[in-house]
This record gives sequence, C-alpha cells and structure tokens, in this order.
Amino acid sequence: MKKPVLIIAYYWPPAGGPGVQRWLKFTTYLPQHGYDVTIVVPENPDYPVIDESLVAEIPKHIKVIKVPINEPSRWASSLSRKRTKNLQKGILPKNAGPLQRAMIWMRGNLFIPDARVGWKSRVLKAVHPYLLEHKSPTVITTGPPHSVHLIGLELKKKYTGFKWLADFRDPWTTIGYHKHLKIGASAQKKHERMEQEVLDTADLLMVTSPHTGREFASKTKTPLQVITNGYDIQEAATTRQPKGAFTISHVGTLLSDRNPKLLWEALADLCYSDASFQAHLQLQFAGNVSDEIIESIKPYGLEENLKLLGYVSHQQAVEMMYDSQCLLLIEIDSEDTKAIIPGKIFEYFASRRPIIAIGPKDADVENMLQHTHSGNYFNYQDKQALKNHILEKYELYKNGNNEGNTHNSIARYKRSFLTETLAKTIEYAWE
Repeated sequence: MKKPVLIIAYYWPPAGGPGVQRWLKFTTYLPQHGYDVTIVVPENPDYPVIDESLVAEIPKHIKVIKVPINEPSRWASSLSRKRTKNLQKGILPKNAGPLQRAMIWMRGNLFIPDARVGWKSRVLKAVHPYLLEHKSPTVITTGPPHSVHLIGLELKKKYTGFKWLADFRDPWTTIGYHKHLKIGASAQKKHERMEQEVLDTADLLMVTSPHTGREFASKTKTPLQVITNGYDIQEAATTRQPKGAFTISHVGTLLSDRNPKLLWEALADLCYSDASFQAHLQLQFAGNVSDEIIESIKPYGLEENLKLLGYVSHQQAVEMMYDSQCLLLIEIDSEDTKAIIPGKIFEYFASRRPIIAIGPKDADVENMLQHTHSGNYFNYQDKQALKNHILEKYELYKNGNNEGNTHNSIARYKRSFLTETLAKTIEYAWE
C-alpha cells in the first residue's frame, strides 16, 4: 500500500520560473518510491509569469486539489498593472514614486508574512477531508510564499497522527529583498516570531542551500536536511562549441541590485581594444530585466551587442543555454545572498556550457562551481580577472575550442536522484 503525501504549494503550472520546477519534479518521481501524492495549489492565482508549456509536465498519477485564492495583486493592478507585476517579480525600483512606496510599505507591513496569507483559511477547510480519510500522512509545505508554512503550523495544532515537513526554497527573514520592504519594528518582530514557531514546530525542515541550513540550525533544534534544486532536462549531447556569435547569455530575472557594472566595464574594455571582439559579441538576456540595468549598459557602448528576449518558455530557455558560448550567473554582492543558489544553475550544469558567475565571497555557488568543474566565480572586486577570463574564452571561441564541461559530477543534481533523498528524508521524519 502506498504511503500518503500531501503537498501544499502556491507555485504550480502554469506559473513559470524555477520555483515551480522543484515540486513539479518531486511529484513526478515520488510515486516510484511508494508514495501516493496529492498536491494542493491555488485555483485562480495571479502569477507574475506564465509558462503554459509546463502544464503538459504535470504528472497524471497525482491528485491535484485546487483551492480558490483572493489575490491582493488584482486590486493593486487596477492602480498600476506594470508596477504590481514588477513587485510580484521582485523588481523593486530604486527611485520609487509615492504610489510604489505605498505599495511596498503595505506589502511589508500589512501582509505578514506575505500577500498570500489570506489563502490559509480556505486551504485548512479544503484539506480537512483528506486528513480525516488518510492514516498517518506526511504533510509538506513549501515556501515562499512563507504563509504556506502557516498552514502547516495550524494543521499541527488541530490534528495529530501526521508528520509535517517544511520546505524552504529561500530563507525567510534573512532573504535579500526583505529589508527593502520598509518593514516596521512591530512587523519585523511578527515575522521573526512566525518564523521561529514554524522552525520549532515542524517535524523536519528542508532547505536548498548549506548556508540556509546553517542559519536554521543556529535557530532551532528541529532536524534539518539540505536538498538542493536540480535539473530534469536532457544533458547536452556534446560538449563541442556551438555555432554562431560569441554569445554570453543570462536566463531569468535580473534585478537592479544585481547590476554587475564590472562586467559591462570588462566587456567595454575588450570591445575598445579589439574590434573583432565587438563584432562577435552578443550579450543576450532571457527573462525579466529591470529598466535600470538596461539603461546602465548603454553608456558602455554595448547597446548594439545587447539582445533582449523577454520572458521565454522553459524549453526556449533550455535551447538558449545549449546554444550559448558562456552562461551568466549574477548575484547581489551581499552577505544575505551567500545562501542563494539560483534554480537555473542546475540546468546550466546540464547544458554543459561554461558558466561565468559573479557574486559575494564564500557563497555556496562558488563551491558548487568548483566541485562540478562547471565554470569560474568572480567577486565584485575581480574586474581584471573577469576580463582576462572572458578574453581567454573568446580566444578559444575563435579557434573553435570553447568546449563545455566533461565531468560527470553534475549527476548528483538530477531530479530523480534528489527525489531518492527526499523519500529517505520522509522516512527519517517518521523514525
């Protein structure tokens, strides 16, 4: 007899972005380990990005319970659709107007821990029959939005006979954008109190990075397991250099605070000193890019080399990875971002194209790149080293030798392998 697992998640197809992939793939492979999977998702969500192609990947062998949700973003959109969508995507303007400042303050102080907190009461009612019907289920909540964890907390108070695993795809009170929400002292204490209660009450915690694991281990005695994100795409069939321009690509959201001006300076220097480099260079972005970053690139004379694709489907993004000479991974230069492991890095691994990463010192990403031999990592003070590395890649490109990663160490990040770890983690929670 298969063991029941109830997963409560906000992000689910047709939502786009890496946050969807984690549990879409776990639910695909969990039944192979003897689990009967049911997932609770919103019925009418207002997702910031949509990727209809992911709907076809929803496994047929799981049960999906859809629960209606009232999204504050809908009424906020009546004031400004573009500004609301940007806030949902995490794009916070540096020079916000009065309306934007008010929306940011409301998000940080009136909706605690986030704008989806009102969904909790409806989910609690919807899962009541499930918990009465199933004996000894495992309940998994995944956030952000971290209000989903409050559902698990409430269930733990009302019911017995089940185990609750709280999955944190990102940190809670220490995530980078948290301090930009203009959160007052009272609201901050409430965030911290909620976070602590979730950490202490869950039967087991799951996190996606070692840094977050160490942070939570310092806050609670609840058992903890690091299960990173991963990839489920086909690994590149060849490591040979792809055809076409010397394309340096970034896939995914690029926020204003992630503006790597040392990269634009390095590329501008190389263009200035070598006309052939400028002729071959293509800087390609797929995803949501802040206006501030686009404007900051123009003074460096790179506008003609810039290609903006906007949001593309998951499959298009993967094809773009395969066809790029180098892939960019950029993180904010902050202590808070050392724990962040972007979901795209794992598909970058599978594409086997060289990765150029820029971020803070001693970040988890740096260790992963070294372990997998997938690319090079640079701090925001490493302009000359970054410039030399790009020039080295360009020289290889001109000779047709800009080959990709040949190491097999990336296999540990396959979704099927990670689901084995998840299955063992669920078993451990019951011991």
